Amino acid sequence: MFRIVQIMSLILMAFSGVGTTSSQENTGTYALVGGMLIDGYEAPPVHNAVVLVEGNRIIAAGPAHEVTVPDGTPIIDTRGKTIMPGLIDMHIHLDLIGHGDYDEYYKFLRGTERLPEVMPIAAKHMMRAGVTTGVDLGSPFDILETRDRIRRGEIPGPRLVISGPWITRIKLDGVPDSYQIVISSPEEAAEKTLELIERGSDVIKTWLGLTRDDLKAIVKAAHSKGVKVHSHLYKVPAMWDAIAAGVDVMQHVGSAKMPPYPENLLRKITEDRIPVIQTIAHRIWVYPATTDNPSRLDTPELQADIPDDIYAEMQRSFKNFRALSYFKDTPDEIRHSKINARQFIEANAYMGVGTDAASPLNFHTEAMWREMAALVDSGMTPARVITAATKTGAEILGKGKELGTIQAGKLADIIVVDGDPLFDINAMKYVAVTIKDGRVWFDKKYTTDALTKIGTAF
Repeated sequence: MFRIVQIMSLILMAFSGVGTTSSQENTGTYALVGGMLIDGYEAPPVHNAVVLVEGNRIIAAGPAHEVTVPDGTPIIDTRGKTIMPGLIDMHIHLDLIGHGDYDEYYKFLRGTERLPEVMPIAAKHMMRAGVTTGVDLGSPFDILETRDRIRRGEIPGPRLVISGPWITRIKLDGVPDSYQIVISSPEEAAEKTLELIERGSDVIKTWLGLTRDDLKAIVKAAHSKGVKVHSHLYKVPAMWDAIAAGVDVMQHVGSAKMPPYPENLLRKITEDRIPVIQTIAHRIWVYPATTDNPSRLDTPELQADIPDDIYAEMQRSFKNFRALSYFKDTPDEIRHSKINARQFIEANAYMGVGTDAASPLNFHTEAMWREMAALVDSGMTPARVITAATKTGAEILGKGKELGTIQAGKLADIIVVDGDPLFDINAMKYVAVTIKDGRVWFDKKYTTDALTKIGTAF
């Protein structure tokens, strides 16, 4: 049986046209053995499971009595732990690392001059948190250098889907011009959309101030190139405009910036299965967590790899964090969240998981765990939020045939969590092993002889 599965998987590889995203060839075979397997489907887990990996592909996955591990195969012992798909964060900012004030941050970095230092740090922190795919929504094209370094296997980092600069009618002061494309007509919006795609944008991000005609022009231009449009949305009229324009993904809706949404809007979004990414934790949960435990702002895990002067500047920016402009409306948002953050969940909307990492105090090291926990607090079951953060995210990106679940033939994006997130979603804080594209990375706290032989410590 195993041989049949292996042959079918190899045939799948040959004809899928999908190879490793890194120039570093992954040719070894290894197995994850003994843990509880959550495969990404909203279904009961498999206990005492085996996942067999060859190169950058999953060859077999299932109960130990059904999967034969060839003699001599290196074994990653996962007993007492959970094996699950790599996390897909549908809203990241690789240029950020959680500094308290955007204006001061970009001044300190001298605009974009020091981004080549910051982006690899953010990428590594995301991998340590189990994020193997990240959708960057709003970085200048400096990000392409970091993405290339990740693809070449020079640095650890997630598989990146990038928007490049966002499109808007409102110039955001304090942010370098290379982050934003300010337009004044639908015709210009379409033109700039095509230019962004030509320069390397995988998706298009729209920001504030755009008209319905602007959005229609952007969507038409993007779709002509097979590219999806993600819109930064809060207010109800803007959401209706996005629906009318055919926007593909709604970002931030339900994050409690607004009073509760009307029932007809919720019904339309749910019936049409328009993907929703809420990003609810980045103010509403992170702020009280910091008030309750200010020591979270200064930890060895956060400090790892950050140059001393940048880390000192981060710590300076956290002084009197309650007075930061980013949190000026947070008390109101927390009150709104009692209803607002639950609305799309209770409506059974089609939802992925995004974090807006690393906005102020919302560090890449823990943003995904906190977002998943906030969604559970707001009414999702742990099983549903895990599916949203894996399988659904892959589907929204159009990569459901390659990513998002653990099954034979798919790319080996896998994490090992020290605990049972179905019992307590906060176990997601403890990612022991991150495997991306077959390559194994691990937290030093979980070092074993097998991991040392086949993987790399963070």
